[in-house]
Amino acid sequence: MVRAFLHVFKAMSHPDLAWSDAGTPISLLFDDPYFTGGIDETRHVFLAGNDLPARLHPHFQVAELGFGTGLNLLALAQIAEVPVRYTSFEAFPMAADDMARALRPFGLPQAEELVERWREGTGFRLGQVEVQVILGDARETLAQWQGRADAWFLDGFAPARNPELWEPDLLTEVARHTAPGGTVATYTAAGHVRRGLESAGFTVERTPGFGRKKHMTKGRMPG
Repeated sequence: MVRAFLHVFKAMSHPDLAWSDAGTPISLLFDDPYFTGGIDETRHVFLAGNDLPARLHPHFQVAELGFGTGLNLLALAQIAEVPVRYTSFEAFPMAADDMARALRPFGLPQAEELVERWREGTGFRLGQVEVQVILGDARETLAQWQGRADAWFLDGFAPARNPELWEPDLLTEVARHTAPGGTVATYTAAGHVRRGLESAGFTVERTPGFGRKKHMTKGRMPG
């Protein structure tokens, strides 16, 4: 299984990166940093935005578009006190050494463990979190996923730079793979993203963003 992963992993395109003075990785393909507010923004947008940890229960399913550095996973692992599942869709898997460099400034528990697990494969356990990272273009891989999420982290690069992860058809697939009463959260408040989520069936609201970002977006699937 490890050999199969390494074969696929090496065949995938690792992202070409630049690094800011603060140690933040910047995608050269999308000309966008992987994060701006770090772990605090992750907690504000993706955890609080999905009303976590209050909603967590055994086998709660979190899904994500854009695994990136694994920072969102680390934030989830820190608050999960019951077994939960986490499935992320990633087209450009980061090399383990780059992940370690990106996470080092935060000094987070389990960061080193995450990097070592990532070296071994895309399916592993981190604390109470059962992890599956599905490699490939989410516009193709999400449609084949058999799961339904109780909470979504929409964390692609900015819609203006990475429009493929914010297309209406993909947001419709997100909705199709959301359990009744499931939620979605993202740092962006772009109008076309909100309209896409609404058209897909979510009840959407614009709420205060993190730091200098005035707004973010949350949504809930009726049920």
